[in-house]
Amino acid sequence: MKKRLMKRFALSEAGARGLIQATVWSVFCNIALMVPVFLVMWVISRMIPLIESGRSVIGMLPMSMIAAAAVLLLLWVLHYFQYAALYITVFREGANRRIALAERLRKLPLSYFGRKDTSDLTTTLIADEAVLEQMFSHFVPIAFAVSISIVLIGAMLLAANWKMGLAILWVVPIALALTFGSKRLQDKHGRANIEHKRAVTEKIQEGIEHIQDIKAFGIAERYEGELRGKVKASIRKSLRSELVTGSFIASAQAFIHIGIATAVLTGVLLMQRGELSFLYFLGFMFAAARMYDPVEIVMEHIAATFATQLKVERMRAIQEEKVQDGTTDFTPKKFDIVFDHVNFAYQEGESVIDDVSFTAKQGEVTALIGPSGSGKSTISKLAARFWDIDGGKITLGGLDIGRADPETLLGYYSIVFQDVVLFNDTVMENIRLGRKNATDEEVIEAAKAARCDEFVQTLPDGYGTRIGENGARLSGGERQRISIARAFLKNAPVILLDEATASLDVENESEVQKALGRLVKDRTVLIIAHRMRTIAQADHIIVLDKGRIVEEGKPEALIKKHGFYAHMVDIQSQSAKWRLK
Repeated sequence: MKKRLMKRFALSEAGARGLIQATVWSVFCNIALMVPVFLVMWVISRMIPLIESGRSVIGMLPMSMIAAAAVLLLLWVLHYFQYAALYITVFREGANRRIALAERLRKLPLSYFGRKDTSDLTTTLIADEAVLEQMFSHFVPIAFAVSISIVLIGAMLLAANWKMGLAILWVVPIALALTFGSKRLQDKHGRANIEHKRAVTEKIQEGIEHIQDIKAFGIAERYEGELRGKVKASIRKSLRSELVTGSFIASAQAFIHIGIATAVLTGVLLMQRGELSFLYFLGFMFAAARMYDPVEIVMEHIAATFATQLKVERMRAIQEEKVQDGTTDFTPKKFDIVFDHVNFAYQEGESVIDDVSFTAKQGEVTALIGPSGSGKSTISKLAARFWDIDGGKITLGGLDIGRADPETLLGYYSIVFQDVVLFNDTVMENIRLGRKNATDEEVIEAAKAARCDEFVQTLPDGYGTRIGENGARLSGGERQRISIARAFLKNAPVILLDEATASLDVENESEVQKALGRLVKDRTVLIIAHRMRTIAQADHIIVLDKGRIVEEGKPEALIKKHGFYAHMVDIQSQSAKWRLK
């Protein structure tokens, strides 16, 4: 049972166990709610003979009050345990599921995030999980419990009088069949509804991320029009989805009430025949009213479960994605990076890296150059196993990186990419990401080496200044220098630099390059740069075009070949002389 619930609802073992407990307590609560009906029948059955004989019924009051108090206490105790099992368990499970999904995402290859929109993943972890918490605290356990309660109460009614029981119960399976029969149609509209809402979320995120460009190019009205169109489409789809669901549920709920009529007709007929007393007839009608309300509720809950099942599928899709794993026993003695006939494509059939082989030796600077889209950045990311290759082999110190645990492997790398990622924290803590146990003095020393200290001193709180989301309060060059400071602090044997000085002015670029010169000593360095002067002192240059190596060698040797590299140097030399007239 637990395994089936875990698979169907994307639950942990503790969550499945909690769902079962919540269902059991809910069943007890539902059955206990019939106790007041029996108590009323018992009181009436005791009072009728007293009234008929002309005796006072006041003597029954103490016993009746004690019985009522006992029933209330029973209901309170059962509902207390039901509440604890429902809500406390559900919210714990929600927290654990969010953490588990985040951990799963952390272990997935970056190729997964290339296929998924960030807003979609955010919606799954936050909004979808909130819906699931509501489902498991209000819908699923109650639906299970009411279903079980209906079976038990129905069996009791049939045992008491099968004719009256049948007259009350015959509408239930038909109403439930109407509800379940609409599942396929509800799923169809539910999926379309999710897609339209996701489109709205993506458009809003796009506007937030690119607000500067939207204003700069004067396309605010166009953007607003597109957003308005997506919102209207989402509203129409939501209304259509609700209409489809509501039509089936309302029809099923209306059909349920036919049971009241058949119960009354059957009861009257049985009383005329002397087969049923008025008191029992009254009890059956109480029971029918008490049972039909939960049946109507359970049908609404079933429909809600259909809708939320789509969200469960989205979470399960994340949980079933293949993670990048490997051994933590990965301890290379040397740090040469070797690409051996490597092939890679982001999408099947669209090759990005085609049969690439080269060696980036320890103690040397290996530069990757080529036009945009030639595969330079892809190669640097493959070297750190941000993606898994489709063919060939990549080794670090002779060990296959494809067999290494990604986090263990990255412990040997310091990385400075063109797209810097900073957190809404202090300058000190953003640099300390390079080595979490570094002292403040070590952080400041790394900052000075990366030429950060001079601008940090101008900030309101120095190294304690919070820099905003992704370093919003800093310039592009300042953000990149913080990223370089991290690399200094980490002091890893392998360094990957992707346009590490692209956002720096000439003066700071010169200073940072001197600092990088100290950083790269005796290390394996893979550098990507478009400025030829940045790689003029490289030990080995690899020229890429359309994912293939077209030239490689030392800078002076490539200049003499008058090939691709020499052509790029010549173009940049000419562009450096260009002036506005």
